[in-house]
Amino acid sequence: MDIFFCNNLKSARKGCGLTQNEVAKMLGVVESCYANWEQGRTEPSIGMLRRLCEIFDVSADELLGGNG
Repeated sequence: MDIFFCNNLKSARKGCGLTQNEVAKMLGVVESCYANWEQGRTEPSIGMLRRLCEIFDVSADELLGGNG
């Protein structure tokens, strides 16, 4: 997993004032699943990436470390 993605994901979540548990509930996954994405243990699917972008109001480039 790309460390930039992990850091950007965590930063986006915190910027929205959400907890890992709150985001997990919005996505319909267990908290440990979401936490694993922030810790780089697993990666979200493309569909989940799209949903993360919607929740955090960011582009995929921003989450993935591009110039969004």
